[in-house]
Amino acid sequence: MKKADIVLVAVIAVIVGVLIFVLYGLNNNQGAYVQIEIDGETVEVISLDENLTKEISTPGGGKNTLVISDGSAKMTEADCPDGICVNHKKISRVGESIICLPHKVVVTVIGDNEADNGIDAVA
Repeated sequence: MKKADIVLVAVIAVIVGVLIFVLYGLNNNQGAYVQIEIDGETVEVISLDENLTKEISTPGGGKNTLVISDGSAKMTEADCPDGICVNHKKISRVGESIICLPHKVVVTVIGDNEADNGIDAVA
């Protein structure tokens, strides 16, 4: 490797490090609520301050179990064939989501202002 190659790799590593820090280190937007959608329609908004277990039943007969505790949400059970949603990490920051495609269930963390007015960023 030439000296210029080493400098280029070092510069790229620093840029990637800064981006990771900015995206994950500074973005501490803790969410206030989780929004549960089934087939694109919001069915419930639950505060992350509550500690509860929510059974989600879909029109197709699917069942998912969402556990909200300590300011985060996690899908603990699902009777779908792949179970990818169950293997997802806990979510607590605004914009994070857990998606169960077979049951068309989307659980998304939202902030205070999103829960109040229901207007998205595009509107």
